Amino acid sequence: MSLHVVRPKILGFISEHVSAWLVALLVLLVGGTLTGLLAWSTQNLFQHQLRQRFQLLASERYSRIQERFEDQEQRLDGLRRFYSNSGEVSREEFDGYAKPLLHRTQAYSWAPRISRAGRAALEQAAHEEGLSEFSVLELDASGRLQIAAERDEYAPVLYTQTQSRLPTPLGFDLLGQPQRRATLERADALGGMAVSEPLYLVGIEPTYARAILLVAPVGHSLQPGAVPEGYVMAVISMRQLLADGLPEESHDFLSVRLLDLSTADQHEVLYESSNTPAVSELSSTQLIRLADHSYQVEMRPSVGFIKANPSSLSSLVALGGMLSLLLSALLYVLVSQRHRALKMVEQRTQELRAREQELRGTHGQLRGVLDAATQVAIIATDLRGVITTFNAGAEHMLGYTSAEVVGCMTLENLHLPRELLARSTELSARYGKSIPTCQAMLVEGGEKGGHEAREWTLVRSDGSYLAGNMLATPVLDEQGLWVGHLAICIDITERKRVHEALAARDLLLKKLSAHVPGGIYQFKMEFDGRFSVIYASDGIREIYELEPDVLLLNAEAIFTRIHPQDTTRVRASIRASADTLSPWREEYRVQLPIRGLRWVRGEATPEELPGGGVLWHGYISDISDLKRVEEELRALSVTDSLTGIHNRRYFQERLITEMARVERGGGELSVIMLDVDHFKRINDQHGHAVGDRVLQAVCERIGHRLRRTDVFCRLGGEEFMVLCPDINSEHAHVLALQLWQALRSSPIDGVGTVTASFGIASWRAGEGADALLLRADSGVYAAKQAGRDRVEAEMS
Repeated sequence: MSLHVVRPKILGFISEHVSAWLVALLVLLVGGTLTGLLAWSTQNLFQHQLRQRFQLLASERYSRIQERFEDQEQRLDGLRRFYSNSGEVSREEFDGYAKPLLHRTQAYSWAPRISRAGRAALEQAAHEEGLSEFSVLELDASGRLQIAAERDEYAPVLYTQTQSRLPTPLGFDLLGQPQRRATLERADALGGMAVSEPLYLVGIEPTYARAILLVAPVGHSLQPGAVPEGYVMAVISMRQLLADGLPEESHDFLSVRLLDLSTADQHEVLYESSNTPAVSELSSTQLIRLADHSYQVEMRPSVGFIKANPSSLSSLVALGGMLSLLLSALLYVLVSQRHRALKMVEQRTQELRAREQELRGTHGQLRGVLDAATQVAIIATDLRGVITTFNAGAEHMLGYTSAEVVGCMTLENLHLPRELLARSTELSARYGKSIPTCQAMLVEGGEKGGHEAREWTLVRSDGSYLAGNMLATPVLDEQGLWVGHLAICIDITERKRVHEALAARDLLLKKLSAHVPGGIYQFKMEFDGRFSVIYASDGIREIYELEPDVLLLNAEAIFTRIHPQDTTRVRASIRASADTLSPWREEYRVQLPIRGLRWVRGEATPEELPGGGVLWHGYISDISDLKRVEEELRALSVTDSLTGIHNRRYFQERLITEMARVERGGGELSVIMLDVDHFKRINDQHGHAVGDRVLQAVCERIGHRLRRTDVFCRLGGEEFMVLCPDINSEHAHVLALQLWQALRSSPIDGVGTVTASFGIASWRAGEGADALLLRADSGVYAAKQAGRDRVEAEMS
C-alpha cells in the first residue's frame, strides 16, 4: 500500500502558512459581532415578554376585582329579593339569611321607610322585641348619635348583621344625613342599586370605618322614582374587599390603587396595596363599575415583579465573550502546532512502512489460522470468481478437498442455481442493469457500501443441500484496487431447524390465546425494581388498547392506562406479591382512549428467578359488565321503586353515618318526618294507581325544596323522612314549614290539595337513632291529633 505525505488545511480552508495571531483575531472579531447581535435581539425579546407578563397579571387582577364587585351586587340583590318575596321578615330570619353573606363585607342592614306617624309604632315594636333602648337616631355636629328630630320621613336601621365588634347603631336614620340621603334618593330614582361616596360609618371598626354603602330599595313592584318600603344595605370597605386573598407582600407582583371618581377636582384613594411599586414604564388603568358608580383602578409592577423577571443580557454578553475568547485561543494553539503535527505524520508513515514488511512475513501464519477455523468456511476468489483459497473448515462443511476446488471451481458452482437466478433478477430490477448470476452473491446489499450476510443453500460434494449464512466482501490490493472476493460461511442448518420449531410453537400459542376472552402475559420485576413484559398475547390489546409489541419495549406503558387513583394500590400489591411470593389478584380501573373507563381483573402466580428477580405468569380479563351489574344491584337495593327516592335501608345507613359524624366532631343534625293525610281515603276513592301517582307528586314537590345535602327517603306506605345534616331544630322547623307550604299550595290533578302532618326532632348528645326517630314520630302523631295539615314543633 502506497503512503503519501499529507498537507492538511486548518478547518478545511485556512492555509497552513497563515499567522496564528491573525486567525485568533479574526475569530474574536466575528464572535464579538455575533454576541452583540444576539444580545440586542435577546433584550428586545425580554422587554416584549415582560410587557406581556405584566398585562396578563393586570388583566387577571382586574377580572378578580370586577368579580368581587359583581359578587357584592349579587349578594345584596339576593337579600333584596328575600325581602320582596317574603312579605314580613323577622330579625331571626334576617340574621339567618345575612350571616352567611358576610364574606369580604363589613355589614348588611335593613332600614324600613316610615312616616312621622309610624315612628312611635316602630320604636314600640322594637321595645317589644327586647330592644329597650331602641329609638330613631341621627348624628349631631360632633359626629355622635342623638335622638332624631321630627321629620316627615325616616329610614332607621332596624336589622344589622356585622363583622365589627363595636356596638351596632340600630335606629340610625339614613335620611338624616345628606350624603346617605342622596344615595337613597339615587336608588329610588334608579329603582335599583346605588353606591354612596366614601363615608365614615358608624359602628364600624376604625380600620374599615372609611367605606361605602351599597343600597338597594325594596318593594313588591318597584319602578324608577317610586317610594320603596325600605332599603337593604351592604357596608363595603375597599381595603377589606380588595386585600382579602391577595399574595403576601413579597410575592405580590402588582401595586394596586383604587380611586373614587365622585369629585372631579380631587380623587380619593380608597385602597392602595402596601408593596412598593417599581420604577418602570409599565402601567395599566381601567374603570370598574359597582352599581351606578365607576372606580378607577391603577396598576404598576412591584419590586418583586422586577426581581422575579431578571434580564439575562449581562450573562449572555459574558458567555458570548468567553466563548469567543476560548475559540480564539483554541485556534491559536491549533495553528501553532501544525508543524509538529506534520512531523508526527511523517514519523508514523515510516513506521507503517516497516509494519508492511512485517505483515508480509506473517502471511504464512495467516494461512495456518485459516486452516485452524474448522467450523467456519473461508473461501477467497479472484475477480472472475475462481476459488483461490479453500480452508479446512470449507472442506469439512462442503465435502470437497482444497485440491478439487482451488483453480477449478467458482463460488457460483457451490450455490443452488435457482437461488442465484432469483437473486440476480432482484438485483437487476433494483439497479436497472443486468447482474449476471456469477456476481449475484458478491454484489453489496446496501447502497452505502455496507456488507450484507445472506442465507444461501449450498450444494455439497455428494449432492446434498446445506443451509449456510454467507458474508461476501471485496479484497483490495496495496493500491486499493479490487482484486477478488472473500466469502465467510457458517452452517446454520441446526439453528434454522430450531428456529422453525420455535416459530411453530409461537404460532400454536398465538392461536390458542386468540380464543381466550382476555390476555395472557408474563410480567417480570428485576432485582432493582424495574418492570418488563416478557410475553403478551393479542388479548392484551383489548384490555389496555396497547399493542403487545409496545408493552414488550416499555412495560411502564401499562401504568399510564391504569386510573390514577388505583395506580399506587396496584404497584403496592405487585411488590407485596413479590415479597411473599404469594399469588397476585387485583381488580382496578383503566382509562382507555377509545372505550373510556373500564374495570379489569388480573391474576398471576409468581416465580422467583435465580438472578434475584420475580416472574409472574398471569391472566387478565375485562369485568366491566360484572361491575356494572353490581352497581345496578346496589342502586336498586337503596332506591324506592315507586317514587325513585331513597328507601328505608339507605336512610338507616346515612342516619348511622351522620350520627357518628356529629358524635365524633360536633355539629348539628335534624330529621323531619311527614305522613300524607287521609291517604287511605285517596286509595279508596280514586284507586291505588292514583294513590301511587299522589305519592310520586308528593316526592316531586318535596324534593324541589330540599338542599343538596338533605336526604329524602320513603320509610314505607305514605310515610317519608328527611335527614338534614348541619341544621338545628329552629332551621329544621323553618324548612318543614316551607315543605308544608309547598305541598299544600300545589293541588294534584284529579285529586286536589294533598296535605301532610310533619314532625321534627334534632339530635341530642348521647341519644341513639331509635330515640331520635321516636321523637320525630311522636311529633307526627301530635300533628295528626291536632287536626292534621300542620307542622308540629320539636317536642321537649
